[in-house]
Amino acid sequence: MNTLGYRTGGLDGIFGSATQNAVIAYQKSRGLAADGIVGCNTWRSLQENVVGTGPTSTTIN
Repeated sequence: MNTLGYRTGGLDGIFGSATQNAVIAYQKSRGLAADGIVGCNTWRSLQENVVGTGPTSTTIN
């Protein structure tokens, strides 16, 4: 999410409200069901959109 510009408040291993809000914003921007759940369609979209962005301080290899 952070790599794509949707701020989650950092990498802390917790799916908190900031992460949920980032997921909803991402889903809305991609025309996905904006439910805040990273299901199959959201996960697939994230994977497709993060390819080629290069390493960042929040990208986990």
